[in-house]
Amino acid sequence: MTYKEVKYSVAEHVATITLNRPDRLNAWTPQMQSEVRAAIMAATADDSARAIVITGAGRGFCAGYDMSLLSPQSSEADEVDSAGTSDNFDQKFSYLLAVPKPIFMAINGPIAGIGLCFSVFGDFRYMADGAKLTTSFARRGLVAEVGIAWMLPRLIGTMNALDLLCSARVIEAREAEQLGLVRMLPAENFLQTVQGIAREMVTAASPRSIAVIKRQIHLSQFQSLAEACSLADEEVRAASTSEDYKEGVAHFVEKRAPNFTGR
Repeated sequence: MTYKEVKYSVAEHVATITLNRPDRLNAWTPQMQSEVRAAIMAATADDSARAIVITGAGRGFCAGYDMSLLSPQSSEADEVDSAGTSDNFDQKFSYLLAVPKPIFMAINGPIAGIGLCFSVFGDFRYMADGAKLTTSFARRGLVAEVGIAWMLPRLIGTMNALDLLCSARVIEAREAEQLGLVRMLPAENFLQTVQGIAREMVTAASPRSIAVIKRQIHLSQFQSLAEACSLADEEVRAASTSEDYKEGVAHFVEKRAPNFTGR
């Protein structure tokens, strides 16, 4: 696929998707949304890509929706199509939760509005020291859009979510880390550091195990304890016959680095 508003590459088991409208601080558009999803599906289908890192070109991650595309009668939610299904994992951004590979949001600079909504559906959020974020909606006369009202309280608690959403105040990476929303890293070599963290995870641990654990975690939001335990029992039985389980035992016994295949 030819991309116009994102860049896509794969190296050393890590697929990197870069929001690529630096002159607009990577402001979100319908085309960008379509290309991001296509790139994520490409990484999902690529056996050589075991992790996905998403970042922004230039000095920002995503400044929110491109306001030049809005009219006074429309909102970001109107302009960017939603999935339109009742599937919890097929909403505008919740499909990220169903991707069987860990998704790392590398927030290199300013992030706001729909960009923040998108990022909270990633599995890991790293933010460069000094970068800033805001929900922005309440200061535009809007509301919590595209699932952030569901996701944010689960990440940082109800009171903190209400604070960020109702005040729409700007906070820096250090406070975001204190809230538990991100992990802060030095701005120097930021993207390379996040890519290194992702690479270490998916080579030291079984890609198959990571995929199953991610699914268990996100399904648990909609399960009872009994259902979660039942699923765990099923997955333990399935794992015990997998190639990665055999390799996990072998490399431990032989005191060598693992060579997982994801099968």
